[in-house]
Amino acid sequence: MINKKLAPFAAKSKYSKGRKFKEQFKDKRYAFERDRDRIVHSEAFRRLEYKTQVFVIHAGDYYRTRLTHSLEVAQVARGIARRLNLNEDLTEAIALAHDLGHTPFGHNGEHKLNELMKNNGGFEHNLQSYRIVSFLEKRYPDFNGLNLTFETLEGLVKHSSKYDNPMNMKLTEFHLDLMPSLEAQIIDLADEIAYNNHDIDDGLKSGLISFENLYENVKLWREVVNLVRKRYGKMEKQMIIYRAISFLISNLMDDLIKNSKHALHSNRIETVDDVRNFKSKLISFSSDINSKNNELKKFLYNNLYTNHKVIAMKIKAENVIKTLFNAYKEYPKLLPEKYRSRVGEFTLERVITDYIAGMTDRYALDEYNKIV
Repeated sequence: MINKKLAPFAAKSKYSKGRKFKEQFKDKRYAFERDRDRIVHSEAFRRLEYKTQVFVIHAGDYYRTRLTHSLEVAQVARGIARRLNLNEDLTEAIALAHDLGHTPFGHNGEHKLNELMKNNGGFEHNLQSYRIVSFLEKRYPDFNGLNLTFETLEGLVKHSSKYDNPMNMKLTEFHLDLMPSLEAQIIDLADEIAYNNHDIDDGLKSGLISFENLYENVKLWREVVNLVRKRYGKMEKQMIIYRAISFLISNLMDDLIKNSKHALHSNRIETVDDVRNFKSKLISFSSDINSKNNELKKFLYNNLYTNHKVIAMKIKAENVIKTLFNAYKEYPKLLPEKYRSRVGEFTLERVITDYIAGMTDRYALDEYNKIV
């Protein structure tokens, strides 16, 4: 990323607040580019391939996982950052790392671990992402973690959505009373654009939601389907779905970019400090698209996320997590040595949580079957 091409309110590598540990680098990559590369080469990133998005991994090879979701978020986020003249490297780094702390079985696993840890500090996947890149990854001889820049770490701890509560964290060094960078703000809505659209795709493919019901009840979907039919004429339903999802992503991105440009201009945002001290986030949808998008989210919640088949997977997932947690707590020797060695530095419960949170769906089920 060449800094002189960036907007004045974009994050720039040369003005980064730096890393916790000083390093001698072997090449001249930009700081945020280096962050992105370290994230991609981490163990936690590779494990995302076998972690649930909505459907448990054995439900089918077609459905999204945390890895494919993270790649889709990065793709959307980069496109938005490019058109706003923001730092694509920082945007991509945060996007690729934003789900590293997710447990097996998606938010179901997270909720159960939080419940099990309620008397020991709780569990929140943003904080776990920070913990992974700051402590748990061990790839360098001089320090634990990946030693990422302040700006990338800030993007992780301030990532917010309906599932995330970053303001509950105690990481005061990130000034939780201030807004994050515009690059970090992009991730919140790029995440939403990605998961809404791939959940439509996966929901229709699984048969848990129907094309007709979606068309009848969701205005955003109806608009893009009508646009596709007008442009291409008669096509098979699956091709309509593919093209409609593509148009929907583009329409949401276009609205977000247009509205955000207007917010930046009308509020006279000229510097990174202006962004941080502004009273609210500047990256946002228009009120019209936001209302329509909320209608889509409500439909997915009522027809996909709370479908009885998904709920059945939820019950099984929570039982697996609970059984593993209690077994390791009663018999710590079941933990691998590298985890047992951390007891003392951290509580046994936190070490168990680190171990379970790092598991893939497949590995968690295998461990459960060994115990049960």
